Amino acid sequence: MENLNSFFINGWHHIVDINAYDHLLFVMTLCAAFKLEQWKQILVIITAFTIGHSGTLILSALDIIPANSKLIDMLIPFTIMLTALANIINYNKHGKFSDTKLKYSIALVFGLIHGLAFASNFKFMLFSDSIIMPLLAFNIGIEIGQLFIVLIFMLCLWIYTQFIRGEHLKWNLFISGAGFGIAATILLNAMNDVQ
Repeated sequence: MENLNSFFINGWHHIVDINAYDHLLFVMTLCAAFKLEQWKQILVIITAFTIGHSGTLILSALDIIPANSKLIDMLIPFTIMLTALANIINYNKHGKFSDTKLKYSIALVFGLIHGLAFASNFKFMLFSDSIIMPLLAFNIGIEIGQLFIVLIFMLCLWIYTQFIRGEHLKWNLFISGAGFGIAATILLNAMNDVQ
């Protein structure tokens, strides 16, 4: 049981640790285009992301698909940049993300890529032949950490809209623009590491 707790804690830390800011940035950018009253859509999008990264986490942990860490380090910031662009391009004049199905697809497909990054961390910790329970504990830690980040993000959005009386369009542009810029920097650094 103590070993499973360590997998849970490592999954949690893989999301909430400031050094895991690429995943934090993706989750925040993914949610940026949605208003507080669209919380159900946010949960569906986060679930789509979860399904995607859980699938590749499992497949990679079982050595069914390979994980190239240098390629993943370049793909993750690219997913953030594309998500930020989709937020800005598809944000309509009524202040809503105009193509929710596109957003769900983005979350699911990009979740597949992020799962490969989670898998490299998980494989590093695995010392036994039995991977089912450690994998479950690790994934639950990731999910609870992810929900924690979304909760904090939504609290910040609530403060911004209720107390500062900020416009959601500006919120979306700021979060998406910051996400794009930071991700572009991560991508350039990853490309330099490859050379």
